[in-house]
Amino acid sequence: MTVQTMRPELSENDIIRLMKGESSEERATVAHRLCRRIATDVLTEDERLFAEEIIQVLAQDTAELVRRTLSVTLRNSPRLPHKVATQLAQDVESVAIPVLENSPVFNDEELIELVLSVTAAKQAAIAGREKVSSTLAEVICEHADEIAVETISGNAGAEMSDRAFEHSIERFPANENMHENLVMRDHIPVHIAEKMVSLVSGQVFDMLINRHELPAQMAIDLAAGARERATIDLVEQADRTNDMSRFVSQLNLNGRLTHSLIMRALCVGHMHFVEHALAELSGVPHSRAWLMIHDAGPLGLQAIFDRAGMHRKLLPAFRAAVSVFHELELDGGTNDKARFRMRMIERVLTQFQAIPKEDLDYLLEKLDAYAEQAKRREETAA
Repeated sequence: MTVQTMRPELSENDIIRLMKGESSEERATVAHRLCRRIATDVLTEDERLFAEEIIQVLAQDTAELVRRTLSVTLRNSPRLPHKVATQLAQDVESVAIPVLENSPVFNDEELIELVLSVTAAKQAAIAGREKVSSTLAEVICEHADEIAVETISGNAGAEMSDRAFEHSIERFPANENMHENLVMRDHIPVHIAEKMVSLVSGQVFDMLINRHELPAQMAIDLAAGARERATIDLVEQADRTNDMSRFVSQLNLNGRLTHSLIMRALCVGHMHFVEHALAELSGVPHSRAWLMIHDAGPLGLQAIFDRAGMHRKLLPAFRAAVSVFHELELDGGTNDKARFRMRMIERVLTQFQAIPKEDLDYLLEKLDAYAEQAKRREETAA
C-alpha cells in the first residue's frame, strides 16, 4: 500500500488507530514504513498534506521509540514539516539529535537560537552537521558547551573564522582532543598557530609543525620560551595572508610586540611588519605611519618613533636600518628575498656597530641562514 492509495481508504480516525497500536514496537514499525514512503514517493499537493497529518500524529506519540523512529527516518528529508522538526528538536535527546544533526529544514538563525537554549549533547549534534556556516560556528565556539566546541573543531564541513578559532582555544586551553582536531584542519591562521605552539606537545606538536609548515626551530624556540626570535619567522607567513594588522594586534594584546622584536624585524627587511607595528603602538592608521617612516624626513620618523613609545637609544639604529632598506631593492631574480635580507643584515651590521650583543648574535645567525638558503635555491635553479 502506498501513500497515494492510502488517502481514499483511511479516515483520520483510522490513521490515529493505526498509529496507536497495542505496543510501541508495533507503532514504530508502522511509522518506519510510512515515513520511508513519505520520504521517497512522488506526492501531489493533497498527498503532501495528508503525509503531514501522519507525521504530526507520529510526533505526538507518547512512546519515545515511535518519535525517535520518525526523527531518524526523516532526518534528511525536506518533507519533514518545519513545525514538527522544531517540536522534535525540543524533545528528549534520543529524538532530537538525529534531526538537529541532519535536517535541512532549519536555517542559520534557528540553529543559533537552538544552540543558545538546548543541552550540551544537542549543541554537539548541531556542531556536527555536514555544513556549518562561519556565523553559526562562531556562536558555538563562543557559547556552547565544551563537547560541542570539540565536535566542531573536528568537523571539516564547518567554516571556522578567526573568531571561532580564538574562542575555542581561549575557552578550553587544556582540551587536548580539541587541539588535535584543530591541528588536523586544512588551515589555521598564523596567529592561532602561534598560540597553539605553547598549548600542545608530543605528537600534536609535531603535527602542528608538519601540517602547517611552521619551521621546526621556530616551534622549538616558542615552546622553550625564546618567543621573540621565533615570532620573526611567523612575520613572513602573516604577510602572505594579507592579515598583518590582525597579527600585529594579536602580538600587542599578548604583550609580545616588543621594541627589540620590531628592531629585529626591521633588520631582516620585514618593513611591512614594522609599519603596522608602529601604527599599532602609536595609535595611528597604517597609511599615516607609512608616510612618517618613509616620506616625512628624519623628524617624521622620530615623531612616530616617540609616539610609539620606542626607546630613544634605538633611534640611530632604526634610522640607519630604514635608510638601508630604501637603498636596497629586490632584484627580481631567483630567491631575491633571501638575497635582499642577507644584504640588509650585512649593511646594518656594517653601518651600525653598537648593536646589542643579543641582537648581533641573532642577526649573524640569520645572515648565515639566508646565505645558505640563497645558495641552495640557486643550485636547485641551475
